[in-house]
Amino acid sequence: MAVYVDDMQAPFGNMIMCHMWADTLEELFAMVDRIGVQRKWIQGHAELSIGKAKRASWVHFDIAQSKRAQAVKLGAVETDRVGPMEHTAKLMIAKGKEIGNTDLIAFGEKRLAAVADYRALRNG
Repeated sequence: MAVYVDDMQAPFGNMIMCHMWADTLEELFAMVDRIGVQRKWIQGHAELSIGKAKRASWVHFDIAQSKRAQAVKLGAVETDRVGPMEHTAKLMIAKGKEIGNTDLIAFGEKRLAAVADYRALRNG
C-alpha cells in the first residue's frame, strides 16, 4: 500500500501543482491530514468531491509543490507523468478480475503497455 505523487508541474495561481493519490482512500486521507491539505479538495470521488471535481478520472488531490515535498518526506512514492495512468490501469485490471470482465482486463493491460512504451521512448 502506498501514496504517490507525480512530477506534473501545472501552474495554478501563484502555485505549481502536481497530483497525489493512493492505493486506498484511508491512506490518501491520512497523508492529506499529515501535510495539511483540506479533504474537501478531493477529486474524482463520487460522493466526496464537489462540482466538476467529481468528473476527475481517478481519486486524487492536486497539491502544491511544497505539499509534495512534505508528502515525499513522509514516504510518498515519486512517479512520472504517466504514474496516474499506470495506477488506474492496475485498478481496471483488478476490478476486471474481480467481476470477471475480460474487456476491462484487456483495456487495463493495453494502458499498461502504453505506459511502458512511453517510458521506453523517454528513457531512450
